[in-house]
Amino acid sequence: MSLKLSPADEAFRQEVRDFLATHLTADLRLSGERMTSVYADHEASMAWQAILHAKGWAAPAWPVEHGGAGWSVVQRHIFARERAAAGAPPLSPMGIAMAGPAILRFGTPAQKQFFLPRILSGAHFWCQGYSEPQAGSDLAALQMRAERDGDDFICNGSKIWTTHANVANWMFCLVRTTRGPKPQQGISFLLIDMTTPGIEVLPIVMNSGEWIQNQVFFDDVRVPVANVLGDIDDGWTVAKYLLQFERGGSAYAPDLQIRLDALKRVAPDMPELAAKLADLEIRLEVLDALESEILSAVSNGREIGADASMMKILGTELQQRLTELALEAAGPLARAWQPAAGRAGGPVLDYPGPIGDHISGEPWQAIAPLRYLNERAGSIYAGTNEIQRDIIAKADLRL
Repeated sequence: MSLKLSPADEAFRQEVRDFLATHLTADLRLSGERMTSVYADHEASMAWQAILHAKGWAAPAWPVEHGGAGWSVVQRHIFARERAAAGAPPLSPMGIAMAGPAILRFGTPAQKQFFLPRILSGAHFWCQGYSEPQAGSDLAALQMRAERDGDDFICNGSKIWTTHANVANWMFCLVRTTRGPKPQQGISFLLIDMTTPGIEVLPIVMNSGEWIQNQVFFDDVRVPVANVLGDIDDGWTVAKYLLQFERGGSAYAPDLQIRLDALKRVAPDMPELAAKLADLEIRLEVLDALESEILSAVSNGREIGADASMMKILGTELQQRLTELALEAAGPLARAWQPAAGRAGGPVLDYPGPIGDHISGEPWQAIAPLRYLNERAGSIYAGTNEIQRDIIAKADLRL
């Protein structure tokens, strides 16, 4: 895919390239190039965020008055492509791409003043408290309670599949504060300090061996009422807004295109595989056009509704298809578990570390099965793709 750029945007692209060439260390490039999941390893991600924050580029979509870059949609596309091409690690989306936009939209002046600078600097690292053992895709079935006690809520319950809760110091969380005739009513959106007494984080180890997901337990955890985002009992409104950013607030296509181009270069000369890669590239062109339209809508303050669901379906299913083709290209050198080959998105538990420097084949071949295992979850997180199809059917097809 190629962009026809104006002279100003060409100059911006060169500025981005120069910046990446100057500030990307060899270790940061390695972290980006050898990712085994959608998340870079935590230390590399935070180091890169500090560099971007110093430049004023940590939050491309935020308004300038709140410390963002205030870039146009084209500039954001340029940066996303150049970042991926250079091998820079992505930042965690939980703070800058999710909590931040929600606070910008629904936060009080005091909340914006306190949270936004700390999100930008990385002083606050966020996780998302949505899913529960009995409330996954049916999120409105959540049961975690928050009972009012003066100026605090006392929270009891648990959250599951909580990405990076093991390293986060803040959580944005949906809790049930009252019960109404509809399950979506009586839910509040809380901002919770993860150092508060009564919070316990237990690991959920993925098939790849990585500790990225967690279950979080809350036992009489006190959270100030001042930490409610939006109105009490109307957290569903905040959650629906934020889900647009989780499902459609960032682009899949730039990273997928870079990975596809790399696979085309290293894959064996097999006509059948070449045909499959060509089919994937056509579908990726469609996704890129959709993302351009969606990001334009977001940048102009329009809500994107069911388009976010469409973007999530296409993006995650193309991710999965790419990992399948990478496995096919790697062939027998794609061993099932070689943590030493990649830069994991979290600690690899019960793994003693590399024994020498040996891996089977080239690094991309050894990483292929790890990415395959991790990205099986793509069609489940942020609402399963089946649920996303239901949303599209109801909103766009009136079924």
